[in-house]
Amino acid sequence: MKAKAVAPANIAFIKYWGKIDEKLRLPANASISMNLSNCLTTTTVEFDDNLSNDEFVLNGEKVVGGELERASKHIDTIRSMSKIHTFAKIESENNFPKSSGIASSASGFAALTLAASAAAGLKLDEKQLTILARIGSGSSCRSIPEGFVEWKFGKRNEDSYAYSLHGKDYWDLRDVIVIVGAGAKKISSSEGHSLAGSSPFYKTRILGMPNKVDEIKLALDRKDFTKFGEIAEAEAISMHTVMMTGVPPLYYWLPETLRIIKNVTDLREKGVECYFTIDAGPNVHVICEGKNARKISLELAKIEGVKSLIENKVGRGAYLV
Repeated sequence: MKAKAVAPANIAFIKYWGKIDEKLRLPANASISMNLSNCLTTTTVEFDDNLSNDEFVLNGEKVVGGELERASKHIDTIRSMSKIHTFAKIESENNFPKSSGIASSASGFAALTLAASAAAGLKLDEKQLTILARIGSGSSCRSIPEGFVEWKFGKRNEDSYAYSLHGKDYWDLRDVIVIVGAGAKKISSSEGHSLAGSSPFYKTRILGMPNKVDEIKLALDRKDFTKFGEIAEAEAISMHTVMMTGVPPLYYWLPETLRIIKNVTDLREKGVECYFTIDAGPNVHVICEGKNARKISLELAKIEGVKSLIENKVGRGAYLV
């Protein structure tokens, strides 16, 4: 009763911020994302009759407290589905900084969902896996399918799932992640979601989401990079406006974040087309076409305060190893 899975982080172009159901993690809107080829979580789950409680080792360190409780709760759902009562040992490793706005919970719970369900003997299809992963961590459902992914809005558990819009080889887009802060966030994304509705801009944002989703899907279908990038950039600003105007306000950006934004706009003015998007953290995802990735990475590396870069192609979905 042991299985090992690998799952990618993902970057959302149309963001998920705010829920209509906390327990089921049903989002207030649909979202569109891309899986990342070089930001991965590898997780092994083993159900062991000799254990007296669940154990969780993350990046070589034993996990206790809230993170262990959250993982155990997710395993409880899988135990209930598979009618087993054995405790589990979870060993997980990220190859990128966690809790810093690079979707480590997405890759983490996608890998945990796939490994634990396989170890428990469940035979789940992709849709079922995305629904199960979503209950653990909303955005993790987008890390199950391949490539470019839509997470559907739904008012019932079975209606909110993720599926692949296009495979990983459909379009050579790159995400150059510019790391300026690798420490854990003071306020997690899970906590932040509960504050979304306190922003005076939240309702307006949600009302405009269906049209925004349709527009970016059309740009994706047409491989219209300019339109795609403009929508993604405006969407990132929209989400952070809600964060910054909530009660209490959430300021995830650092001075270096703004410096990178300025450099991205400067590059565009020089004819090097690229766009930024930012999740719930200070690090900036710079989206470009493959032909410009090397030039853009070299320019971004020169910016004061940049600690490192992670260049990603469009990635595959979660898989067993």
